[in-house]
Amino acid sequence: MEYYWKELVAVDRYIVRSNGVLSDLDRKVVTLLYQPLIGSQAYSLYMTLWSELEQQRLWSEEATHHSLMAIMQCSLPKIYVERLKLEGIGLLKTYVNKKEENKLFIYELQMPLTPEQFFSDGVLNVFLYNRVGKTKFHKLKKFFSDFAIDRSNFVPVTRSFNEVFSSVHPEQMVSAMNDEAREDLLLPSEREYINNQRGEYVIEDDVFDFELFYAGLSNHLVPRRAITEKVKEAIKKLAFLYGIGPIDMQKIIMSVIDPSEQIDIDALRKAAREWYQFERGEALPNLCDRVQPLAERTMANVQPKNEEEYLIKQLETISPRQLLMEFSGGAEPALADLQMIEEIMFKQKLLPGVVNVLIYYVMLRTDMKLPKKYVEKIASSWARKKVRTVKEAMELAKKEAREYEKFMSEKEKGQKAKRKPIRTELLPDWLKTDYSQFENRQTESEEALEQKRRELEERLKKYRENPPNS
Repeated sequence: MEYYWKELVAVDRYIVRSNGVLSDLDRKVVTLLYQPLIGSQAYSLYMTLWSELEQQRLWSEEATHHSLMAIMQCSLPKIYVERLKLEGIGLLKTYVNKKEENKLFIYELQMPLTPEQFFSDGVLNVFLYNRVGKTKFHKLKKFFSDFAIDRSNFVPVTRSFNEVFSSVHPEQMVSAMNDEAREDLLLPSEREYINNQRGEYVIEDDVFDFELFYAGLSNHLVPRRAITEKVKEAIKKLAFLYGIGPIDMQKIIMSVIDPSEQIDIDALRKAAREWYQFERGEALPNLCDRVQPLAERTMANVQPKNEEEYLIKQLETISPRQLLMEFSGGAEPALADLQMIEEIMFKQKLLPGVVNVLIYYVMLRTDMKLPKKYVEKIASSWARKKVRTVKEAMELAKKEAREYEKFMSEKEKGQKAKRKPIRTELLPDWLKTDYSQFENRQTESEEALEQKRRELEERLKKYRENPPNS
């Protein structure tokens, strides 16, 4: 986010617009359902922009970002990255007029999904379940629902319009409708009616290779017309959520298409969930499958210039599960390791990229192991220091490595010559300091660790040439 200033400066002006009249129910939906996904600061930005609208109005008065910074008491870069979260989840659309000397932004607030839309979305509801847990999730479902009444024994008795009201004769209507009256019925072009439209988040087509998907799909078994826009949108969401590739998605689609060559969305979701459970042995995607949030990446829009920056970019764009798989040569990580990583991510609130640095640091210092107490001790320390980015975590690891080196050096000087040689621990390149005083004490196990480190860096090279989408 180093280049936010190319998009936004404090003197730029903005106007808030709403695409509908936000209600108390909308406020509760944003607070209880969206906030766990976007965080408190993005939520605060949405509510602050909302408060700038007068009651029952669509447009606010013009203001500068200086005033927004003063109200929220946060920096412009932070406002920018929190704005991106709102855009990504479908709560905000941003427009800009670049023709004037100072930019003028329109921040169009999008109405949140209704509770029914949210809980049946297929992506947002799953992420909410993982974020708040089973108990809280069911409490939220209960809060946003009510008892249903069995209407099977009731019959409709509501009168129609024409049964209650009568109309004038057509000839009377024509004579009374003069030009002035017709004009009164029209809304001036410079105004618009207040209307409620729900905002929707967008998942781009590039999250799924539809070309490969269609190429391997038999037209006799699954006609192209069966892949409607609704089905295509569901495929994108399920591919994003469960990490399903085009080949596996072909098999899932063929398993749910009915004799009339229709694809039921609910059946497709169920089949995708069962595929995930069979492949991963888990109920739902968990924290270990997440990657560093875009707002907390330092290399998102930067071309790496050295080995350390390459590594930072890699650790920002893969999940802890993927990193553990790279350490094990592509094999599925041990369930105990995944559970431990899941636990520290949940309890210590460490971001995925920071956890990646923790894994990398610990495994190369402990003979490719993940000692639980050691991992938890470091995780707790980093959480207290509020480490948020990969770069911060690496700098902290460097500092700890230097302190350890100093301790070992002083310990060596203070002990007698007859003591056993101290084993020097292998460190990744970005942690290396001057260990020349221990060169004569290298052991075979250290050489093996060095070989493993080189192998890991070779496997990570693929993320340099073809990094995941930032």
